Amino acid sequence: MAESWATLGVDLHLEPTGSGLRRGLTDALREAVRTGRLAPGTRLPSSRTLAADLGIARNTVADAYADLVAEGWLTARQGSSTRVGGRTVVPPADTSLSRREQHRPTYDLRPGTPDLASFPRTEWLKAARRAFTAAPNDALGYGDPRGRVELRTALAGYLARARGVRTDPDRILICSGFAHALGLLGTVLRSRGTRTAAVESYGLPPHRNLLTAAGLRIRPLPFDELGTDPGELGGVGAVLLTPAHQFPMGVPLHRDRRTAVVDWARRTGGLVLEDDYDGEFRYDRQPVGALQDLDPDRVVHLGTASKSLAPALRLAWMVLPPGLTDEAVAAKGGHDTCGVLDQLTLAEFITSGAYDRHVRAARLRYRRRRDALVAALASRAPEVRVTGIAAGLHAVLRLPPGTEKSVLQAATWQGLALHGLSYFRHREAVAEPLDALVVGYGTPPDHAWAGALDALCRVLP
Repeated sequence: MAESWATLGVDLHLEPTGSGLRRGLTDALREAVRTGRLAPGTRLPSSRTLAADLGIARNTVADAYADLVAEGWLTARQGSSTRVGGRTVVPPADTSLSRREQHRPTYDLRPGTPDLASFPRTEWLKAARRAFTAAPNDALGYGDPRGRVELRTALAGYLARARGVRTDPDRILICSGFAHALGLLGTVLRSRGTRTAAVESYGLPPHRNLLTAAGLRIRPLPFDELGTDPGELGGVGAVLLTPAHQFPMGVPLHRDRRTAVVDWARRTGGLVLEDDYDGEFRYDRQPVGALQDLDPDRVVHLGTASKSLAPALRLAWMVLPPGLTDEAVAAKGGHDTCGVLDQLTLAEFITSGAYDRHVRAARLRYRRRRDALVAALASRAPEVRVTGIAAGLHAVLRLPPGTEKSVLQAATWQGLALHGLSYFRHREAVAEPLDALVVGYGTPPDHAWAGALDALCRVLP
């Protein structure tokens, strides 16, 4: 029986144009090589295969190949396949990517990203193999919109043990990152009739934008040395907080204010959205437990693997109050939209103990970096005060008044990526603006940390 065309060789998309099949095919192949669509060394289909795919004579393909071999675009040896030659490729007209590469900073001290070089690749691959081997066949289907039960079960146990969260697997919703989770909550709040949500005076602008995009008005709350002040929550239906380690100021929410915000939620029926973005990382104090433990019926606990492992995993979770679970699941949609294989792997990573081992090792590594940062500033920039360093992956460097803008400009000249505190301040915040830098010490790999510190100290006043 003749072999089906669908099983012959490799696939190659070509659209011969112009007069004559041979010339049209030759031009199409040459253009594909010239523009880089066919990279040097790419193996081309045999003349018989490509002729069958295009519905033309085999000799036409063979002649086109021969023409391009003679021109140097292709190479061919007796008994071997025809391949793309090693000619210089003309870059496409859009060079925006190369421009971005040219302007990539030498050192990136912006907060929000962990040390990606320390991702536990070997242990992750072992967990992935174990998880995939044990996974049932139905795990490869569309799945429960809440996420894989293996991960929800592992998270319920871990969050109870490590963060003091009270929940069960049925009330956990797996999301594609924190932004996905917050967007879903914004949709649910708006559908419930919520019109206004409170946020912290200092926080991430993209998070505020997500709530605004859901149709909510946002109102900043006052902030002082005790953290965010919940005394002005009247007239709002929800509040977004980072109570364990305020981002970016770095202080925990005072215990009296933790109690006050939960009392407000109970009294008014409001919801507290608890962003527990880096609760695993603490150094000089006891861990601050989850706010959700004070009232699981009024607090939505949000966590993510982006800081403890890597943002590219796109895995986050919401621990939902019983009265909110069905609405949040419905907002997510009828099927699981998160990568199942990564969910299964993270579940295995947690239950095997590898996650705890990784977090402990990362905690020690980040503490050493923080200590080196504090020591360098003490000796080389003693006028700069460092705050917010008892936990997390960043520090706040208080600058002399009026110097933040000039320091950021100097950092740009030094190839140093930094954020000033003003970037995180809500434009309607009532607190007096402060000049400061928010310095992340997670991103640079270990071998680059000393150089990053030198560059930082050179730009400080």
